[in-house]
Amino acid sequence: MGLIYIEGRVTGAAGREATFEFLIDIGVAYSVIPYGEWQSLGLEALRQEQFRMIDGTLVSRNVSHCHIALPQAEGDTPVILGELGDDQPLLGAVTLENMGLMLNPFSRTLHPLRPNGGADRGG
Repeated sequence: MGLIYIEGRVTGAAGREATFEFLIDIGVAYSVIPYGEWQSLGLEALRQEQFRMIDGTLVSRNVSHCHIALPQAEGDTPVILGELGDDQPLLGAVTLENMGLMLNPFSRTLHPLRPNGGADRGG
């Protein structure tokens, strides 16, 4: 499918902000803020969760919350606090769903989950 990037503004504790070039990765649940960057935003670990890697191993990572604004939408979202070596900001599926967005893999663009804007989930 190729790599898809989008610029987003992250707001952390006390209103500290930073702009990132996120790699959209719908294969990951939570978005990732790189090590050092989340510290400068004033994010703090709220809990620890386990995540299964593609090779089947389990890793524990700290999770926090922040506000992410994209050109199409914005909202509060859980984020993984990256560790050393986690240098790429990732935009995950939970963040996109919280913002009511979906990735169109053919046009490589973000769109509303329900194009008509309605709440009707019927088929």
